[in-house]
This record gives sequence, C-alpha cells and structure tokens, in this order.
Amino acid sequence: MSNKISFTDIKNSKEIRTYIKQADASLKALGFTEHSFAHATKCAEVAGKLLENLDYSKHEVELSKIAAYMHDIGNVINRVDHAQSGAVMAFRILDKMGMEPKDTAAIITAIGNHDEKTAFPVNAIAAAVIIADKTDVRRSRVRSKDTIYTDIHDRVNYAVEKAELKLNKEDKTLTLHLTIDTEISAVMDYFEIFMDRMLLCRKSAGFFGLTFKLNMNGNALL
Repeated sequence: MSNKISFTDIKNSKEIRTYIKQADASLKALGFTEHSFAHATKCAEVAGKLLENLDYSKHEVELSKIAAYMHDIGNVINRVDHAQSGAVMAFRILDKMGMEPKDTAAIITAIGNHDEKTAFPVNAIAAAVIIADKTDVRRSRVRSKDTIYTDIHDRVNYAVEKAELKLNKEDKTLTLHLTIDTEISAVMDYFEIFMDRMLLCRKSAGFFGLTFKLNMNGNALL
C-alpha cells in the first residue's frame, strides 16, 4: 500500500517546524524579512489554490502545498544556495517519512528551483511555488519599522498595504494587484528589487499558458 504523506503531516512535523524556526532565526540575524511559518503557510495556500483553480488533481495540489511550505528550510544551513540545500534536506525528511519517490522527486525539484539565481518552472509544482513565493509581499514581513529607512527590501514590503493574486481563466491572465503607500516607497524602489522576481513570475505563469501582469495602485505596470 502506498504511503501518501499529507500537507497536515508536514505541518505537524516537529522536525520540519524546528528547521523552519531556526532558518528564520538565522535570516533575522542577517537582516532578512520574515521567512517563518507565516510565509511558509501563505506560500502553501497560494500555490495550492493556484493549481486547484487550474484544475490540477487533488494530489498535485497537496504536493504543491508541501513543497511551498518546505521551500525555505535550506536557510537553516546558509542563505547561499539555500534552494539546493533545502532540496537535499527535504529529500532526506520525506524519504524517511516514507513518501513515494515520484512524489518526493516532484517536491525536491520545486524546492531546488525556487531561488532567483537558479529558479526555473521545470514542472507545475515548481511554477506554483515560484509564483507563491515571489508574490508574498506584505507589511507584516517587516520585522521592525526602524529598518524601512535603511533597507530597501523592508521599505518596499512595509509600503504594501494590500497584495492580491487574481487568476482570470477566460483572459488567461494572472495578475498581482498591489496597493502601496508611495510616501513610504517609490514605485521605482519596487522594480529595483523585484524585477527579477516579476520576470520569474511571468515565466512561471507562461508554464500554465497564462500571462503575468502587475497592477499597482490601479495602474497596469507589467
């Protein structure tokens, strides 16, 4: 009988929770935005919902949620090459849990292909994880308001008052709608640090036959 590891199993794993918590602690020390359970859960929800709305199977939806939840665990080792180290970690964890090799392969492929420097939507799960990860821009990811004056990443995230990803199956578009406070961050600041991520989202949306669009304060920018 096959062993189907569920998203709930992953969320309830003390081992995985330990790695996510320590990885976020390391990133906090390095000055990065929040990469803890809020980010992991948000990415899982967005990736799963996207595949569900695109009529992928329940099993594929479940795998995308697992991959998205675990995608940043490699940060517990080092921020550098964290996608690759995270994929290796995930392989060991999932294999030990008894997950089928085919499912494990799909998940570690997605995790290993999510970082900007090496990312590519090699499969549907990878494409969904990339989109979920790169569109998670929100004020609550900023750890301290004091840093918005010195760190452009914190400033841009803090400026975002609302972020919503909308799929239009009829028009075949996937649009990230952002409402930002331009008194906190200029629109150009957003493009300075997020252009590579938005291009990745475009490439990933293209995997599904969709056109990725960016709408900021009601204006179409991409």
